[in-house]
Amino acid sequence: MRQLFGTIALLILGLVLAGKAHAGAAESLVSHRAVYDLELQDASERSGIESMFGRMVYEFNGSACSGYTVGFRFVTQVDTGNAVRLTDQQTTTYENVEEKTFRFITKSYVNQKLDLEVRGSAKADGRGTSVDLTIPRRAKLELDPAQFPTAQMISLIERAKNGERFFQSHLFDGSDEGSKVMLTTSVVGSPRVATVDEQEKDATGEFANLPTWPVTIAYFDETKKDEETPVYRISFKLYENGITRDLIMDYGEFALRGTLSSLETFDGDGC
Repeated sequence: MRQLFGTIALLILGLVLAGKAHAGAAESLVSHRAVYDLELQDASERSGIESMFGRMVYEFNGSACSGYTVGFRFVTQVDTGNAVRLTDQQTTTYENVEEKTFRFITKSYVNQKLDLEVRGSAKADGRGTSVDLTIPRRAKLELDPAQFPTAQMISLIERAKNGERFFQSHLFDGSDEGSKVMLTTSVVGSPRVATVDEQEKDATGEFANLPTWPVTIAYFDETKKDEETPVYRISFKLYENGITRDLIMDYGEFALRGTLSSLETFDGDGC
């Protein structure tokens, strides 16, 4: 579960980033701090989850010339009936889209005790993805060609603008202890002004009446050749400025809903 949350975290981080090579997308995106309240939408008996809630927070800043940094926190409390577990994931990332480099630090806590720390960096080119891990172990990995979260989401926004509705790509985001590339399948609906839930109306403010794309992204582990179902999927409504709302994170045996409860926009660093 911890690794799944890690990938979801970095995916959402990618939604608010942009690069010089994609100036049109970069100019429309805004620096901001967003808070999402999390609640259990559905859970099977097999999941063992009786209740679950939490909060997700991220703050983005940077520029195309200096790169982008994101501070992210994902906290959940899970009640299985036999025990209550508090998980707290804290992630910091830096991505330079033009140079195709990515740095990541993630610390995961369970019941306020450090459970896992992952640190590393990666560089992508047409031949593959070179990963240099320092924690929890020192290792140099050569993985399949992939995009980093920022570049992938820039591509998603541009394809959505061009009317593309279905496409695939490979993603490296540092999850699974920085050792894996995932295949992603994206489905994008037509942009429209969608009804804003009462809980999100105050947070979205001036953006409430802007059109959004309904997006669903499924993640597949290609190392499991016989597995045709995704490891998990995330659905959300995406504004052109990079802000997202109405999140659904589906892990198969359970699903979480993320409601945008607070949003603050601010001036970026500039170049």
